[in-house]
Amino acid sequence: MKRLLLVMGVLLTSFLTSCIPHKDIVYLQNKNTATDSLQVMIEQQKPYRVQINDILNIRIKVLDQDNVSIFNPIGEGNLNASASERAYFDGFTVDSHGKIRIPELGQLSVLGNTTAEIEELIKERLLAEQFKETANIFITVKLSGLRYTAMGEVGSPGSQILFQERVNIFQAVANVGEIPVTGDRKDVMIIRQYPQGQQIHHLDLTDVNVMNSPYYYIQPNDMIYVKPLQQKTWGTGITGRETLGTLITVLGLVSTTILLLSR
Repeated sequence: MKRLLLVMGVLLTSFLTSCIPHKDIVYLQNKNTATDSLQVMIEQQKPYRVQINDILNIRIKVLDQDNVSIFNPIGEGNLNASASERAYFDGFTVDSHGKIRIPELGQLSVLGNTTAEIEELIKERLLAEQFKETANIFITVKLSGLRYTAMGEVGSPGSQILFQERVNIFQAVANVGEIPVTGDRKDVMIIRQYPQGQQIHHLDLTDVNVMNSPYYYIQPNDMIYVKPLQQKTWGTGITGRETLGTLITVLGLVSTTILLLSR
């Protein structure tokens, strides 16, 4: 009997510790203060600087639009394509040397520049080679969607494109179907591309101070990886109800086995 109680105690302890704590699945907790309210000042996001393989959407406007029709592709051959496909065919891809090729202007080095800086570069080239100040040139340069990839414990792993200027980590995660209970919200990895190579950054989504992180807003070509919690591999149940059911089943088997052996 003592042996049975000991085994049951060990099993009960192990199964109770296998449950996923409530605090591990709640976002934006105030972990540093005792008060319920906390004002978090989100730092101004630094302007994104163009990288290799980015696709730029460039539009040029002047008083006489016929003079710039060659600069503005309209994708007539892809009218049935999706928005992302049209952006790919009509956009200007930054090549491995950090350059784009624009009709009449030729190659333009854009690597490491912001979209505002690229607008000025194109305007300077057009004024020097194509137009005069009286043409009233107006140029817009935008990224052709914010592309990122989500992997691991998310609802729908894969690559996504959002047509927004800024996307934070919560918006990016929500867009791929949320993180299930088995996902590790305390250590979400952001794999980001830099000119010198890739770097991994870590975010704790259960801490409200994540909004102060310089990696709170994702960037084009980011990869988001959510690790599974150990409870997923243990197979003991995710919720308390599941764990209790598994515990009752195992205890029944153990007690039956001990009674049979003790006869």
